[in-house]
Amino acid sequence: MASTLRSMGGAAVAAAAMYWLDPASGRRRRARFRDQLRSAASDMWDGIVVGGRDLAHRLQGVAARARSTFDEDVIDDSVLVERVRTRLGRAVSHPGALDVTALRGRVILRGPVLAQEYPQLMRAVAAVRGVREIVDQVAVYTHSNGIPALQGGRPRQPQRFGLLQERWSPATRLVTGAVASALLVYGLRNRGTSALLGAVTGGALLVRTATNMPLSEWLGARGGTSIPIHKTLRVNAPVDQVFQLLSHYENFPLFMRNVRQVHTRPDGRSHWVVAGPAGVSVEWNAITTRLEPNRLLAWRTVSKAAVQHAGSIRFEPYNGGTRLEIQLSYRPPGGVLGHELARLFGADPKTELDEDLLRLKSFLESGKPPRDAAAHVPPDCIPTAEAAAPDGPQAVH
Repeated sequence: MASTLRSMGGAAVAAAAMYWLDPASGRRRRARFRDQLRSAASDMWDGIVVGGRDLAHRLQGVAARARSTFDEDVIDDSVLVERVRTRLGRAVSHPGALDVTALRGRVILRGPVLAQEYPQLMRAVAAVRGVREIVDQVAVYTHSNGIPALQGGRPRQPQRFGLLQERWSPATRLVTGAVASALLVYGLRNRGTSALLGAVTGGALLVRTATNMPLSEWLGARGGTSIPIHKTLRVNAPVDQVFQLLSHYENFPLFMRNVRQVHTRPDGRSHWVVAGPAGVSVEWNAITTRLEPNRLLAWRTVSKAAVQHAGSIRFEPYNGGTRLEIQLSYRPPGGVLGHELARLFGADPKTELDEDLLRLKSFLESGKPPRDAAAHVPPDCIPTAEAAAPDGPQAVH
């Protein structure tokens, strides 16, 4: 067992050395890693500043509420109405349907409201500072059919404790991050079960604080959250030539560094072989969902693909060339945590796409194949509109 672990450790060290010291790309990878660390440090500092400001404002609010408990003065009616109205938007989906008036601390509510929102409406109004009594003249409806004022709108969820919300406030992230850091330091400096538990809990809370997403999302435990990518590229080449190149997926290794092979079929399906971590190949199947010559190309992976994603490319003439608008969304293996780790090392799809688009632009405009593309071809192999293959992919509906 020990020898197996040592072998695995040696293999990992060798793979890391090959990745960082690669003569062709090692220098670029190290520089990009340093840039990512600087960017992460800058984002962390900005988060601390914003979190500190938010925490200070919240503490001021707590102090003001504490002082108000000893204040016997009656709040002006107009001020009280505005306070109530600011709470309505968080309690009901149609705050404009309610009429609010006030008279020396007595708040009168009129108008329609949905039955499932009525309890949280009453709780929200009762919690407003200065409200001494609620005069309930609200009309409660079980559904919105036939009630014009209740049409549309977005359902409101009951307000939850800060740590139970999907997205934490800056103040919550700041305080939780400080506690998590203390737990992690305690766990790393001590031994025993409690220290191990502290280290694991602190590390998990730090990642939760950094990503501001539920644990199930950044681990990919509930299907994962799709990461959206939007890019625009202008190429000094005619639309038909650019479309011809990109609509035949087997051309992608000519300008993409990690796409090794693509096999297409007339029914719009394709099989992709892509270089993954440590040089291990990753394969998946995809289908073309929309194909409009010289205008639109869209695709998605089939179910249970290794890397689930979908995307589209729009082609538009632009000053004698072509403007490409690229939309891509993907679910990274390992959830958001896997995406963040890949981004730190410059191996995420967004970084790879930036570099591949530069290769594509250079390939089409200069006629010279990129040296670091997966496939090496002579300069005269750039597809043209006249060389369109008759058996190109068809859209699958």
